[in-house]
Parts: sequence; C-alpha cells; structure tokens
Amino acid sequence: MKRPSVLALLLVGALLGSGCSRKPAQTAPPPPEVLVTTVQPRDVPRVLERVATLDGFINANINAQVQGYIVSRDYQEGSVVKKGDLLFQIDPRPFQAALAQAKGTLAKDEANQIKADADKKRAIDLFNKKVISDQERDTAVAAADSTTANVEADKAAVQQADINLGYTKITAPIDGLVGFTNNQVGDLVGPSTGPLTTMSQIDPIKAIVTVGEGPFTDFFSRYPDQVQRQALLKSLDFELILSSGDVYPKKGKFYALDRNLDTKTGSIRYYVTFPNPGAILRPGQFGKVRFVPDEVHNALVVPQEAVNELQGSFQVAVVDQNNQVSIRPVKMGERIGAMWQVTDGLKPGDKVVVQGIQKAREGSTVAVKEWTPPANQVSSDGSPAQKNP
Repeated sequence: MKRPSVLALLLVGALLGSGCSRKPAQTAPPPPEVLVTTVQPRDVPRVLERVATLDGFINANINAQVQGYIVSRDYQEGSVVKKGDLLFQIDPRPFQAALAQAKGTLAKDEANQIKADADKKRAIDLFNKKVISDQERDTAVAAADSTTANVEADKAAVQQADINLGYTKITAPIDGLVGFTNNQVGDLVGPSTGPLTTMSQIDPIKAIVTVGEGPFTDFFSRYPDQVQRQALLKSLDFELILSSGDVYPKKGKFYALDRNLDTKTGSIRYYVTFPNPGAILRPGQFGKVRFVPDEVHNALVVPQEAVNELQGSFQVAVVDQNNQVSIRPVKMGERIGAMWQVTDGLKPGDKVVVQGIQKAREGSTVAVKEWTPPANQVSSDGSPAQKNP
C-alpha cells in the first residue's frame, strides 16, 4: 500500500514543478514618442538677432580747465541735467584778481597810446616843416606803433583772464545723465587731474552692435547699390531685447556704420538709436537687437534644436512613412530667428525630429506627433512670433 502512495506523490510534485517553471509571455515596449516638423519650401523673413551693448549717444568727460580749489558741487549725483546747468564751482577769487590786473594794464597802455599817437602826429608835422630829422620822426612813429601793439596784447590778456574766470563755473555741455563725482569740495583740481565726473546723453541712447566680416560682406553683396542700401537701412525697425528677455516697447533706427573693420577681430560696429525718454535704459546694459532686413525665398528651414552639430558637421533625424528613423548629414545656411536654413540634405516633405532626438536612433521605429513651436520662437512657417512688450 505504501509504494503506490509514493509514486502518486512524485507524479503530483513533477506536475507542480513543471507548472511553476513556465514564464508569462513578454510584450514589446511601445516605440518612443518624438515630435517632428514637415519641411516645406517657403518665403521666410530673415529675422536677425545681434548682441548689443548700450552706450550714451554722447559721452562727455567733465574736466577742470583751470587750476583751483573746488568750493561747491551744484548737482545731484546720478541726476539728469540740462545743458548749461552748473555742476562745480572753483574758487573764483584768484581769477577775479587776475582779470582786474589785466584790465588795469590795458587802461595804462591805452593812456600811453594816446600820448604816443599825439607825439607821432607832431613829429610828422615837424618833419614835413624840416624842423626835425627823419631819425627823430622814425623814433616817434616806432614808439606809437609799440604802444598800439601793447594795447592789443593787453586786450588779449583781458579776454583770456575773463575766459579763465568763466572756467571757474563748470557747466554741463549737453543734456544728459551725470555720474558720481571723482572729487570733493576742497580738492585742488586742474587740467591734468583727470575728469571731475562723466555724463551721457541717453535720450536717444545708442546700441553698439558688432558683426563679423561674413555678414558685413553678405549685406553689401545683397545690396551693392548705395542708394538702395541706404534706403533699406533707413526703413528698418529694430527691436531691443533686454537681458531679462523682455522686449523694449520703443523701436530703434539705424544710425551709423563704423568706417573700418577691426583688424584683430575681423568685425565691424554699427549704431542703432532708441528713444529713452524715461531714462529706463542706461549705458553698459547688454541685450540683443532684432530686425527683419528681407526675405529668403523658397527656403527649407528647421528649428535650430533639431540640428545636431559634431565637430563642424551637422545632421538631423528624419522619419520616413514607416516611422523609421534615418540620421542624415546636412549642410546649414543662415540662422533665421529660432530657425536654421538647410541648404543641402533635405527635400520638401521630409519629417525632421525636433524633440526626442536622443530617442531617435538609426533604423529605430518611433511614434510621431507634430511639433508646435513655442510662442516666443519663430514658427515653422518662418513667421516671427513676437513677445508682447
């Protein structure tokens, strides 16, 4: 009776063991999701952005023209002043004395001139009557001419003394914002002691933009006619993008192009001016200027984030009709806002991966969704989506 029981138990154990060793069937993970944009030829406005540094339209160093002691500072540091407003006062007393002395010397020599002119006239009459010699006549004429020269020199000395006295009142040469002072009341200052302060005209304020030789040459090749080029520059409206990302509410205008390229950097500067009535903008601020000079016709553009750059080579991930990925080398042209022109490697209708590139491997299958550009970028149709000021 015991043997059949043992066999039965062995059979049950074998059956149970074989049932536990079976593993559930595994299901394949879903393909990774990527966002794509469809490339189509279109006329794209060239939205260009350039780094800019703000500076005063006019910057002036306020210097002492005469040597003396400062007796007053007559402006509030960091305030806006008008042309002609008093900034500093140098002790005027030594210059008042010098002016009085110069006037006294002039008066004395003018009196001598009256006598010398009378002597000259008398000597000429006597010489004509053959009473005196020609030597005596010449002496009287030379004396009169000498006193005349002395009077002219005295008048110049009076004028210079008056100018020096005027220099004791140091006034603003322009309308603008005055900085902190470098000297205090009681300091001895003069032409060689350096600026007392600086001031800048900031309405309008200028943005200094530096561009490389390539964009500079490209612009002149696009517009070789000087009249057409100047008309375009005058018509352009510039936006100023502050470091915070906000867009300054007032538009700027092209002002001037520098005369030469920097031989060290191969770049050239130009100025754009912006109205600044509330003194919101200050010299030294950084930002970007954005403008649309023209259009690129029938361009193929992709978002810049869709392009992978490696050691000077560029590539994009393209998804075919079967949702399979191929990594394709491309040649890139000009950056246009948040977009980038592709000059070779893509054709109309190609679907390029914009987001999820790290999931898009060569030959892999992906799940595709259409990419929507953010509000603050240039959309896939090339039109700039501006941020509200």
